[in-house]
Amino acid sequence: MNYAGRFNSFVFKGQTVYEAIDAYKQMRGITHLEFNYPEHFAGIDLEELKRRMTPLRVNGLAIRWRREWLRGNFTNDDPGLRRRAVQLAKDGCDVCRAIGGSVVTLWFENDGFEYAFQTDYETCWNLMVEGIREVCDYAPDLKISVEYKPYEEREFAMIDSTGMVMYLIDCVDRPNIGCTLDFCHMLMKHDLPAYGLALAASKGRLYGLHMNDGYGYKDSGMIFGSVNFSLCAEFVYYLERYGYNGVVFFDTFPIREESKAECQANLDVFELIKAKVDRVGKEEIARVVAEHDGIAAQRLITELMK
Repeated sequence: MNYAGRFNSFVFKGQTVYEAIDAYKQMRGITHLEFNYPEHFAGIDLEELKRRMTPLRVNGLAIRWRREWLRGNFTNDDPGLRRRAVQLAKDGCDVCRAIGGSVVTLWFENDGFEYAFQTDYETCWNLMVEGIREVCDYAPDLKISVEYKPYEEREFAMIDSTGMVMYLIDCVDRPNIGCTLDFCHMLMKHDLPAYGLALAASKGRLYGLHMNDGYGYKDSGMIFGSVNFSLCAEFVYYLERYGYNGVVFFDTFPIREESKAECQANLDVFELIKAKVDRVGKEEIARVVAEHDGIAAQRLITELMK
């Protein structure tokens, strides 16, 4: 597996991007870097960045629209702000390509609503589709990956579930459109994580993962496997079943924990769960799944916990 950690785990504690890169180089198992654009590139020379990050590789970057776009990113009712939101994503594509990345992640944090009668749903949906198509057509050599979240920052998000993101992919209808699945976001929506993974992977549209854990009512960003062992184990099984060969990105929030140790804990527990799945074997797990029996499933979970 390929692994990456979250830059803001370090940056929010006062470290620079370069200091975070140096920390990742010291970790056991980290192979890739995942940036936010534009926030992680302020004052950064791209050639110097490429030199400093070697031997780590870049998987991609995530576009971040902040307070200027509180009324919407691709659905903003100000045509000028909407054009700038789309252009920001295009600029991010250029930077991603320049530093050797292949995935640009779009999380539409401000595209949603709070109140009844606040939004023209069909109009906003069409604006989303048109904007994403424009980005896909601008960068056909890159994977454009949509990350859904049911709420936070808005009370209701335009793209709020696995089903909605798969419908969006169908509407956009471009060969380079896919999705990034965030484990906590799936728990928040009460989407069974492995179910969504299977739907996206079976269509060849699983472009990225944000691994974390939590209790399901907010974006907890806790260490992977710390709360929902059985769901995490099932998720890893389906990753192996569908031959996922992308990057496992640990999107966790070490507010009180030491950042480097917390990232390493994520990687270690992911590897531990993967080893348990491999020990039981994909064939045996597939046999149990085919029984459609809750008792057999629980016996399998007990075996995986050993």
